[in-house]
Amino acid sequence: MTAKRDYYEILGVSKEAQPNEIKRAYRKAAMKFHPDRNPGDPEAEERFKEAAEAFEVLSDEQKRQLYDRYGHEGPSRAGFSGFQGTDEVFSRFGDLFGDLFGQFGFGGGGRNGPRRGGDIKLEVEIPFLEAVSGAEREIAVPRREPCDDCGGTGAAEGSKPETCSQCGGSGQVVHRQGFFVVQTTCPRCRGEGTIIRNPCGTCSGTGVVQRESTLKINIPAGVDDGQALRIPGRGQAGEKGGPPGNLYVVVRVQTDDRFERDEFDIHSEVSISMFQAALGCTVDAPALDGEIEITLDPGTQPGDVIVRRGKGIPVLGGRGHGDQHIHVRVTVPKKLDERQVELLTELAESMGDKTGGEKGFFDRLLGR
Repeated sequence: MTAKRDYYEILGVSKEAQPNEIKRAYRKAAMKFHPDRNPGDPEAEERFKEAAEAFEVLSDEQKRQLYDRYGHEGPSRAGFSGFQGTDEVFSRFGDLFGDLFGQFGFGGGGRNGPRRGGDIKLEVEIPFLEAVSGAEREIAVPRREPCDDCGGTGAAEGSKPETCSQCGGSGQVVHRQGFFVVQTTCPRCRGEGTIIRNPCGTCSGTGVVQRESTLKINIPAGVDDGQALRIPGRGQAGEKGGPPGNLYVVVRVQTDDRFERDEFDIHSEVSISMFQAALGCTVDAPALDGEIEITLDPGTQPGDVIVRRGKGIPVLGGRGHGDQHIHVRVTVPKKLDERQVELLTELAESMGDKTGGEKGFFDRLLGR
């Protein structure tokens, strides 16, 4: 499966499908292609991950809007790039449908087998211009890691976990009620399958300890406020040999009064007087790479926009830049002296403009 299929096609729903319809369609696809129902079938496993990816995007309003607008490239702007394996799918959606992924050993071998660690979500705040150019940050990540003293077993040195005698290590017990067989979590080991009689004093028998580690992250140029960076394997430690979770770093971008962002385009403003607008001028204007000089032609009008192609924000993934749009604001003096009014009145009359009325414009400027 080299090319990604359309997400709506994968789930068999229309582009107008409601959330409950998308959820039902995913449930059906997940059951059909579940690895435990298709052992040794790599194509079914790919379809299983493909359906989960489609559901992750179409069930999230922001990701769905980005997908509808930009296709498969869109959700990556919200920090989603698909699932690397079925363990991620089980971790993400295992609780969504109750026993759908848990019954009869579905979902990676039962509760007493290896379990993937949980994900960690952190936020980092950066200035606007660093979001444009990219940045590097060192962050502190609090995470649970395997206990060094017991090697993650939870048992004190010189001892080891014992197989639960009530469930035989399965973590489940079976009760018969007439013709029915009911399977429930073992009450003695709480589904773990083992009992720790002599717990480790460092981790209190949990097998994990809380530590804070530092991590350098590269924030790509062009990142927008609210986007998340996914760092695989840097989340919580897995249990019983399971893989670690992922770290998600949500980027918060500070505002800059000089600029307004519109996806990868940038908008800024420059103010000139009506005389500069009429005669033309050269003025300083803010740009992402520092102040620049722009030349305005005589007769520049209020609201004119100067577009600087390719001078906007870098497009994520390195495919060019947006544009900078410089909006011209023309200001009118609020007060003039006698001589200035005479000169402007003369000019207006020479151009055939009326400034009259009982109290003309220039009278008002002079406060008369």
